[in-house]
Amino acid sequence: MSGGSQSVAIVGAGDYIGAEIAKKFASEGFHVHLGRRGGDKLQPLIDEINAAGGSASGRSLDAREPEDVTAFLAEAEARAPLELAIFNVGANVHFPILETTDRVFQKVWQMACFAGFVTGREAARIMLPRKRGKIFFTGATAGLRGGAGYAAFASAKFGIRAVAQSMARELWPSNIHVAHLIIDAGVDTKWVRQIIEQRQGSDALGNLKPDELMPPSAVAEAYWALFQQSPAAWTFEQEIRPYGETW
Repeated sequence: MSGGSQSVAIVGAGDYIGAEIAKKFASEGFHVHLGRRGGDKLQPLIDEINAAGGSASGRSLDAREPEDVTAFLAEAEARAPLELAIFNVGANVHFPILETTDRVFQKVWQMACFAGFVTGREAARIMLPRKRGKIFFTGATAGLRGGAGYAAFASAKFGIRAVAQSMARELWPSNIHVAHLIIDAGVDTKWVRQIIEQRQGSDALGNLKPDELMPPSAVAEAYWALFQQSPAAWTFEQEIRPYGETW
């Protein structure tokens, strides 16, 4: 165990990647403060972490609302100094361009780009006075190249990558590590498995190779490795994918 006097805030603490990140950092002795839409869904995860000897709290969070993000990060800081803020909101949707309404495009941008900007800005407000801290963003393949039907999602992911780059150049000299983790793979979630079955048929799941989908726990391990880096050799951007993934 280490870091018992420090906290980690996860904006977008969903059932898979966010949950595994929370369990990993809690197991290393950090208090984890978790936020997601439908905060009642967090209780089983909080109970699991606390039962295992960790420390966790959480609530409903609308990351599109700056006041809510500010309050959420302040709550983490009140528990223990905020050492790491992770922006992990997804918003992955598929719409052909003619079916991408103004509302869809704006909502996806608000969730996956604007909310990340707000999270980074408000975390920096807390960290800059003490010149220490880390702000990590979860990216995706869509942040590197747009795909057919993903105009809204790709534009948001391109945008948050640019936000992260700008923040890194500005904040690194103040000893605040900003990093962008690109997940270039399908992550093993119920939603991804449903998509595979819909697109490839009922036999597709049985034909998945062991290395085809990325376990959410592997993302958590990647974030832990980033967190442990020496300031003498920080990574800004890291791409992770299963060894069987083509790229």
